[in-house]
Amino acid sequence: MAFGRDILYKKIMDLINSTQEPLETKEIEQMLPKFSRTKILYRLNNLRGDSKINGKQVGSGKGAWIWWNIQSLSKRKS
Repeated sequence: MAFGRDILYKKIMDLINSTQEPLETKEIEQMLPKFSRTKILYRLNNLRGDSKINGKQVGSGKGAWIWWNIQSLSKRKS
């Protein structure tokens, strides 16, 4: 997929890269009100699959995930 041309991809990456703490899906949705929950969750899962971000399901509810930047986690470990 051509992520370079995708506005939602860029906005999600900017959000995740600008925070020190993991973000819940709901928080990302609130920061990007122009986009649907389905599109946001789809992009987040694609980014996780491409190893651009990390994500973990935190509840039994559909879409209850936390997302964080891979680089920020590696900086904390070093």
